[in-house]
Amino acid sequence: MAESDQPDRDKLFCSICSDLLKDPVTIPCGHSYCRNCIKDFWEGEDQGGTHICPQCRETFEQRPGLSRNTMIEELIKYLKKMGVALANHCYAGPEDVACDACTGRKMKAVKSCLTCSASFCENHLQPHYDAPPLKKHKLVNPSKNLQESKCSRHDRELEIFCRPDQQCICYLCTMDEHKGHETVPAAAERAEKQKKLQESQQQIHQRIQDQKEDVKLLQQEVEAINHSADKTVEDSEKIFTELIHLLQKRSSEVKQQIRSQQETEVSRVKDVRKKLEQEITELKRKDAELEQLSLTEDHTQFLLNYPSLPALRESTHSSSINIRPLRHFEDVTAAVDGFLKYSQEITLDPNTAHNKLLLSEGNRKVTSTDQQQSYPDHPDRFSVYNQVLSRESLTERCYWEVAMRGGAGVGVAVSYQNINKAEPFGFNDKSWSLNCTADGYIFHHNKVKTAVSGPVSSRIGVYLDNRAGILSFYSVSETMTLLHRVQTRFTQPLYVGIRPLFSKDSVEFIKLR
Repeated sequence: MAESDQPDRDKLFCSICSDLLKDPVTIPCGHSYCRNCIKDFWEGEDQGGTHICPQCRETFEQRPGLSRNTMIEELIKYLKKMGVALANHCYAGPEDVACDACTGRKMKAVKSCLTCSASFCENHLQPHYDAPPLKKHKLVNPSKNLQESKCSRHDRELEIFCRPDQQCICYLCTMDEHKGHETVPAAAERAEKQKKLQESQQQIHQRIQDQKEDVKLLQQEVEAINHSADKTVEDSEKIFTELIHLLQKRSSEVKQQIRSQQETEVSRVKDVRKKLEQEITELKRKDAELEQLSLTEDHTQFLLNYPSLPALRESTHSSSINIRPLRHFEDVTAAVDGFLKYSQEITLDPNTAHNKLLLSEGNRKVTSTDQQQSYPDHPDRFSVYNQVLSRESLTERCYWEVAMRGGAGVGVAVSYQNINKAEPFGFNDKSWSLNCTADGYIFHHNKVKTAVSGPVSSRIGVYLDNRAGILSFYSVSETMTLLHRVQTRFTQPLYVGIRPLFSKDSVEFIKLR
């Protein structure tokens, strides 16, 4: 486009932002602006209610309507499509470097000359490409700070670098204040520092790569955590579903048992009531005969009839009716099947067994004897009471059962490994013990004794959830009956503890699977 076409070209630029019109609108005076530019201009001015055109200064009493200029908009699109370089001829805006050679409204600079200390637009830069003397000038990208590239003292180009002072200087500076200093061309120093910069960049890039790998690993860890959590939730849902099913099944069985007991008891009570009502009828008849005899005035007749009266029979029923209540919910027994999934194989540790305890059946059975066993000395061995700990530590949910032989009694316990080996189970804060005898049950913990009621059985089941702090003892026969339950917080792995209470008593762990 020729220089004479510049006025027509100007119509494609916004006089406010000095850039190509974006969403062009025209106001009544005929000038066009970017829609946002003219709106911001009018909103920012303070003209006492009037509005001014930024170019011709025409005033409007009311804010004019903004009419979209489709002709200019289509023209700009067409010129861009045809490859016309409009942007190269844009006027300089507030943030742009302006051409120092332009008169009037200045164009954007495309290069700055360090030799001339001036910036030039495309038209005014052409001599630097055509004239031989100007071809030697040093051209750089447009810069507003050209004076920083000149020596403030000699007004010459800073083309030398002083290494002791670490600053750029001109040629004349080497002859006075920097005389005798080690100096190199600025380009050479730039090349050396550029090399160090590249090394630093390589280190940064390597660190970025390493940290990306770390981020990738962390992401994989997040995915693993999420997968593990999802799997745990899924497993817990299955477990709770099974527990709910088990409880529902047991609830149905309990209801059926209660209704059956209800029917039996009601039938029994009705039979008793019927017999009592029959006795009442008989007694009323007898009472009427006695009343009639008592009204007889003739003494002879009274005495003759008196012996013929039958004697009053004893009632076939107790004078006090024994009302037998139905069993309470606490006595409802639990099915063994629900615990089998947590069954734990337990073996006893010979290094902890008292010298009068005999281990057998693969260390799954212990018998109290009167004879000393030939165990070697060991710091974990119980020295006073006939006690022994399991080899396995219990950190998860688990269930086991023991069977007592001999019938005298046994202490079934769980204990920390660091229990005092001279104390019985349950007489410290490191163990929990249920003593089982033919007379009943007693629970011991930290020297506190608690009487426990429940059906006496030679088979005891123990359920432990270490993390949840739950310990439960059950009397096991055809069904399970909860004897005692502990809710606490366990701070260490637990071990099974066994204490035969009398000589010749034995205890054996039952294989549940």
